[in-house]
Amino acid sequence: MKLLILDRDGVINQDSDAYIKTLDEWIPIPSSIAAIARLSQAGWTVAVATNQSGIARGYYDLATLESMHARLRQLVAEQGGEVGLIVHCPHGPDDGCDCRKPKPGMLRQIAAHYATELAGIWFVGDTSGDLQAALAVDCQPVLVKTGKGERTLAKPLPPGTLVFDDLAAVADQLLS
Repeated sequence: MKLLILDRDGVINQDSDAYIKTLDEWIPIPSSIAAIARLSQAGWTVAVATNQSGIARGYYDLATLESMHARLRQLVAEQGGEVGLIVHCPHGPDDGCDCRKPKPGMLRQIAAHYATELAGIWFVGDTSGDLQAALAVDCQPVLVKTGKGERTLAKPLPPGTLVFDDLAAVADQLLS
């Protein structure tokens, strides 16, 4: 199975330090939607693992989050692709869950869903927490410069981290 796991905010859509709280605030990075569609058409399964502490903080509800993910699926489908499993952590940073990145619970959930191993699977994110989650389960950490990626790049990266301008560049590499 060709599996690629993506973070959401900052990788697929624009990020905000004030949180993405409404469907109108969920603004896709156009090249990311096309990249997911291209990968899907080439036989890749593209899954998403996203921290969504705005739910715990009361900024938005599950229905709003689901509407964002429905829009993502619709936009990718309009370009001939499909999005695989989307998992989210609704917890706040102090809730002690095992799913909130940098913990790898969501990545393990995706692996269990697809009955696959995570070793070597690319996990694409824009934060140190994404990279740490990847390392915790032997995924290949991949940093994109979109979202918080440039800020993350200013700090030391885990050894072996691959760096790309954006998700489109990741897709170009995987499809070449």
